[in-house]
Amino acid sequence: METSAHLALSQWESFYVIVGSSAGGLTGLWFVVITLVADSSLPRTPESTNAFGTPNVAHFAAVLVLSAILSAPWQRLKDPAHLVGLMAVIGVVYVLIVTRRMLRQSGYKPVLEDWVFHMVGPFLAYVSLFVGAAGMSHDQGWALFLVGAVALVQLCIGIHNAWDTVTYIVSERRKVEGDSK
Repeated sequence: METSAHLALSQWESFYVIVGSSAGGLTGLWFVVITLVADSSLPRTPESTNAFGTPNVAHFAAVLVLSAILSAPWQRLKDPAHLVGLMAVIGVVYVLIVTRRMLRQSGYKPVLEDWVFHMVGPFLAYVSLFVGAAGMSHDQGWALFLVGAVALVQLCIGIHNAWDTVTYIVSERRKVEGDSK
């Protein structure tokens, strides 16, 4: 597959253009959401933002970087595999940091859904990304599908978490406004 790595990756070009540009656009929208939150009177702490807000940008950025890496004209799958594997290791470490932040913050009590979408899902995605990178380094075609699936999962996790944050803010704002009347 070494000589056809460029051909194999070029077949994924449209996929990564769609996924990567979606991640880039959603990152920009997330900055708008954070700006709106900053202008609200809702109670918030830097610890809560680091535990529940910042990871969304990290997930979107990971998908954007992954899309950029796999859109480059590589000649061998081993070369991008090393970068994808590095991203996976960094991602696992980051999820562990986020988990610690979730446990230490006191501004919000996480529920099961928060643990699934902020810790378990991203952790499994990054572990799967490492498996995909290992497969790529051994010229396995299935690995490209696994890496593509991880990109979609991370994008969907980021969308879910952003939506969950926005709906939480709206419901809390209504509670605060309702209490002040």
